[in-house]
Amino acid sequence: MSRKVVGIIGSYRKGGTTDAAVTAILDGARERGAETETIYLLDRPIEFCTNCRQCTQTPGPERGKCRQQDGLESLLTEIDAADAVVLGSSINFGGVTAIFRRFTERLIGFLYWPWGEGMPKMRKTKPTRKAVLVASSGMPGLFIPLFTGVASALRLAAKTLGAKPVASLWVGLSAMEQNHQLSAQTRERARRIGWTLA
Repeated sequence: MSRKVVGIIGSYRKGGTTDAAVTAILDGARERGAETETIYLLDRPIEFCTNCRQCTQTPGPERGKCRQQDGLESLLTEIDAADAVVLGSSINFGGVTAIFRRFTERLIGFLYWPWGEGMPKMRKTKPTRKAVLVASSGMPGLFIPLFTGVASALRLAAKTLGAKPVASLWVGLSAMEQNHQLSAQTRERARRIGWTLA
């Protein structure tokens, strides 16, 4: 049975740098026999977390269910079926985009946090899937994990989804031209990262 790899894109523009980088990784995974799916958070009806914490109250390893009736549950079901996830966000104002942040805030159901406890606990502490972290920025790619909060935000999202980061792709200098294209070297690196997920 082939492995399934899901790409989650938290960019405001389809066809942009982040989308191209995630797509190149998924292309590489498909080359090695994986089934792939692309999820654009822009297209998903996901509401803001209301901090009611209802989803954190029931004990056990299974994630708590959110009371909001939107697209979150179907999205998480797609991720649950995946062997690997590729998490991608453009960098806005030094952090992940607002739509990616909105998505990660809704992952609180993966935590057990009953009333009276000061800190939440992960329901599952052992990763069951792989993750690749992707971000694009106008600054040089080398600076992304050093001078922004994006790397830690993507790592936390991966951990919460029960995934262990195995690679990262930081694409820099995307503001140098209006329709930035991935270099052949970056595209090839992305493709090879995809091979490791299949």
